[in-house]
Amino acid sequence: MIGMHPLMNLCFVNSSSYGWFAGYNFCLVFGITHLWTYFVVHIEEGQPNPQGIVGLLCNKEGQLVSFADLEESPVFVPLHPDEDLEEQQIKCIESDLSPPEQVQKATECLQFSEYIVKNPKFSFYRWTIMDYSKAYTSGKITPQLVADQFVAAVRESSEPAFQMSFFIDYNIEDILKQATESTLRYERGQALSVLDGVPIAIKDEIDCLPYPTTGGTKWLHKARQCMDDACCVKRLRLCGALLVGKTNMHELGAGTSGINPHYGATRNPYDRTKVAGGSSSGSAAVVSSGLCPAALGVDGGGSVRMPAALCGVVGLKPTFGRVPHSGVIPLNWTVGMVGIVAGTVEDAFIVYAAISEQSRTHQPTPVSPKLHFPLLKSPNTVSNIKLAKSLEWFNDCTEDIKVCCSRAMDQLYMRYGWEIVEVTVPEIEVMRLAHYLTIGSECSTAIACHLEKLDMAELGGDARVALSVYGAFNSREYLNAQKIRNRQMQFHKNIFAKADVIVTPTTGVTAYTLYDDALKTGELDYINGAALVRYQISGNFLGLPAVTVPVGYDKLGLPIGLQFIGRPWSEATLIHIAFAMQALCISDYKKPQVFYDLLKQD
Repeated sequence: MIGMHPLMNLCFVNSSSYGWFAGYNFCLVFGITHLWTYFVVHIEEGQPNPQGIVGLLCNKEGQLVSFADLEESPVFVPLHPDEDLEEQQIKCIESDLSPPEQVQKATECLQFSEYIVKNPKFSFYRWTIMDYSKAYTSGKITPQLVADQFVAAVRESSEPAFQMSFFIDYNIEDILKQATESTLRYERGQALSVLDGVPIAIKDEIDCLPYPTTGGTKWLHKARQCMDDACCVKRLRLCGALLVGKTNMHELGAGTSGINPHYGATRNPYDRTKVAGGSSSGSAAVVSSGLCPAALGVDGGGSVRMPAALCGVVGLKPTFGRVPHSGVIPLNWTVGMVGIVAGTVEDAFIVYAAISEQSRTHQPTPVSPKLHFPLLKSPNTVSNIKLAKSLEWFNDCTEDIKVCCSRAMDQLYMRYGWEIVEVTVPEIEVMRLAHYLTIGSECSTAIACHLEKLDMAELGGDARVALSVYGAFNSREYLNAQKIRNRQMQFHKNIFAKADVIVTPTTGVTAYTLYDDALKTGELDYINGAALVRYQISGNFLGLPAVTVPVGYDKLGLPIGLQFIGRPWSEATLIHIAFAMQALCISDYKKPQVFYDLLKQD
């Protein structure tokens, strides 16, 4: 437990006012770091109801969100204009290309990938999308055989000895049908792209036929039927990707552990006794375990980057509006974005190329942003990069993470000569509260029409508590949160005038222990939760692109990630930087305890 202060402000919520909590006793801890103000909500029948959850925080952060008279106007959606960025070593992509054509452009940028295959110093190596494509093209293995091995591996991972709970649903018949079609295309020499036949998993918050979209619940798919693929899924299908099922997630995305009382707790492949992180827990775990080289998630509060870091893989969250959001459950429509989990930066880049769109059809922005791809000729292609580091914020993590991430930054300076610029990110905790209030309000609003008819017994205990807190937020608090969004956008604009990216640890803690008593009810751990989201918020609340790269391990062998947060639409620069960071660390990557080799040949 990090920074726990012995003094707590206690408040009590009347369960009867919500009608959801009879017979339940929960202890919910809401942590505010640095100022050490916490409050505990005991859900007990007959106790006084708070006037406003955020208003109960007896500190300047809570007062600013709830009561302050802010001069900034509210910004309800983090839209960013299309600006001409000065990016190095990029290729400008035409706006009328199909997804397979964009993937082809991306593969043309990967001129350095052969180094990884030939380097004998690596202690562990993950098969990449290009490895799958080359194996299929050469005839060494077929998508059909990979599909068979995938199904066998998922079955094994579900056995009592493992209980990994990677998937909410996977359809063997559909998987084998796709694999057969892909195999025939390779036999004819007509592969659609390098993604043809490559296993890709989809978070169960994104529509993907023939599956219902549950959002991690037992009821939402009944109220909201999946009628078509999400736009991002359609683009992957056009590239021939082998879509292998719907991955597990924290119920309604309302938590950071990945513990789901309905479909099981997704376990961390590096240590089965630890959480995988959330809410895109299954997507991160299937990539980490070798079942897929890449998967899609949705990142509303670090929900792609957090589990990616805890599971030792790459997590990329693009700029708000870069990837079409149609066909995604609208649980958090101004902070949630489709993101990518992948085993390597190169694979994240290829999938990013497939699902990114420049046309105005699905874009919320009035101007279509240009799409640039990085030319990854070598890790040191880009020069004179300036890395913004807020020392106090950077160090607000465990000692193992601080030492590991500081060492990684030192490597960037020594190897590439990149400059570290000391900055201060103002009002970080205010932003975190404002984001929490926004994402909670949006989630509550998105499902409000279903709650009256819902049998609350169908919700996990942690989701009930979360929805109770979300429903207590008021309009004044929500409006002030959007003013704070505007304020923070200006703060970050000033930082990006001095540096190319902001660098932080991805999380404040590594994967923590998964306790058996949380498996049936779910878990809301606001101490570890606060530490996990500590560095995530600006990417979501301000719509900025961000990427996490594995850079080492703690004393228990659990993965640690380093995060780079970029200017709007600067994905090409972020991928360059992430690729350079990966090159310095990849030789020391370790094999997870639970790992499957789908390209093995008997």
